[in-house]
Amino acid sequence: MAVATLASRVAGFARVLVLSAALGLGSRLLDSYNLANTLPNTVYELVVGGAMASVVVPLLTRAALNDPDDGVAYAQRLLSMIGCGLVAVTLVATLFAPLLVELYTPGFTADQRQLAVVFTRFFLPQILFYGVSAATGAVLNTRGRFAAPMWAPSANSLIVIAVGSLYLVAGGTTGAHALTTTQLLLLGLGTSAGVFAQMALVLWALARSGFPVRLRLDLRGVGIGRIGRLGGWVLLSVAAAQLLFAVATRSASISGLGGISAFQNGYALFQLPFAVVTVSVMTALLPRLSRSAARLDHRGITDDLSLAIRLASVALAPVAAAMVVLGPQVATLLFAHGRSAASTVGLVGAVMAGFGLAVVPFTGYSIMLRGFYAMQDTRTPALISSAVSVVGVAGCLAAVELLTRRQIVVAVPIAYAAAYTTGMVIAGLVLRHRLGRIDGHRLARTHARVLVAAAAAGSAAGASARLVTTLTGPAWIATPLVLAVAGLLGAATYAVAARLLGLGELRRLVATATAGFRTGAPRPDR
Repeated sequence: MAVATLASRVAGFARVLVLSAALGLGSRLLDSYNLANTLPNTVYELVVGGAMASVVVPLLTRAALNDPDDGVAYAQRLLSMIGCGLVAVTLVATLFAPLLVELYTPGFTADQRQLAVVFTRFFLPQILFYGVSAATGAVLNTRGRFAAPMWAPSANSLIVIAVGSLYLVAGGTTGAHALTTTQLLLLGLGTSAGVFAQMALVLWALARSGFPVRLRLDLRGVGIGRIGRLGGWVLLSVAAAQLLFAVATRSASISGLGGISAFQNGYALFQLPFAVVTVSVMTALLPRLSRSAARLDHRGITDDLSLAIRLASVALAPVAAAMVVLGPQVATLLFAHGRSAASTVGLVGAVMAGFGLAVVPFTGYSIMLRGFYAMQDTRTPALISSAVSVVGVAGCLAAVELLTRRQIVVAVPIAYAAAYTTGMVIAGLVLRHRLGRIDGHRLARTHARVLVAAAAAGSAAGASARLVTTLTGPAWIATPLVLAVAGLLGAATYAVAARLLGLGELRRLVATATAGFRTGAPRPDR
């Protein structure tokens, strides 16, 4: 799963690079495109996305365990209900596209906002495509098949990469006013075609697994009332997260030209290591947690959560340190080419460094919430998410009031880091009260050692980066060399420090990964 996720995320990030080069990082065109392309995800998450992991997977797992047909009929009805519901949501969202764009773009000009509305109407059908893809992937996951949902996003990215490359080769403009109808159709239809291909591949994998894919409009036994009760709290949780994202995006738009693209590209870099490690862990973990919760095995829940948090933190801490120390160099290597504006490239590097502070807290927070979801408790995560949103929104609003325009977008990821740290602490305290224990002493020891090892690695990487920079010439030579030397020295320092500190989780992480590659499946050791 980690390999498939890494491949899809690398392809996704390559898509970001191609679009930045083709449309011009720092241009009004790219800001309008990026804003419009996030709105389908935002609406999808608000309506049903959060319920996939927290409500749908546990319900499918229980149906597979308890129903005489292994939950096939239940899964068919649930997929049908989700698909029909999302068709209606897509139509309503398309009607209100101008209001959606207005909500996120106080810093846009009138023409830039109108272009974003046009792009949004091309992209909103993705709501249906994302929803069917995610629901189908949930059915596959509950049947122990994880590969197809992890690989399918790569097809999406490859199609969009082709679209962006064609646009660049054909001499597409970077000016919003000069965009032709043909160029608009290429970007609009081509981008949504990628998401359609992602959905089609997951559906094909489900059919190949032997599951009879069919539309069932008889919803008897789906448990709409139960889904509504559980999903109501999930809706509050997702709404809180989307409120934070909306305020962060509005704040980034106030930062001026390139602000939204800097925020979204920095956020994409932040999500890459999280997705490769933590999402893979959580995807495999949730069915096990759901089974432990169904058996009232609180010790099993605690042990799985503790192991997941410790392994993910050990894996991601050096990445977080590298983002903080080497963010500007990474941004230069990735974005300082094509039609990118140098000022926006520097802004991406600063935003990336800020998001480095959020990597480990976000990991712990996200994994802990899965413990509540496995116990069919959606109320507690909703309340915790609301607290997280309050802290993050307050940080963004404070940045708008106290900082200069260009500094605002740099402060946004710091507000995220403070919010996720708050959420992680609250979730840990509530879980300890609920389960009686959360393996707190071992978690604290591991995180203290990880902090020391990551600080040592970051210091070594930062010192070597400064030294190499002073000894080299042009940026196109210096930047790759700086990243190579600093990265290798930082990784070696982290490994040595982890060994000296007795960080056994690093050895277990390496051993588990090696065993997974040898056998083709992860070991369920606790």
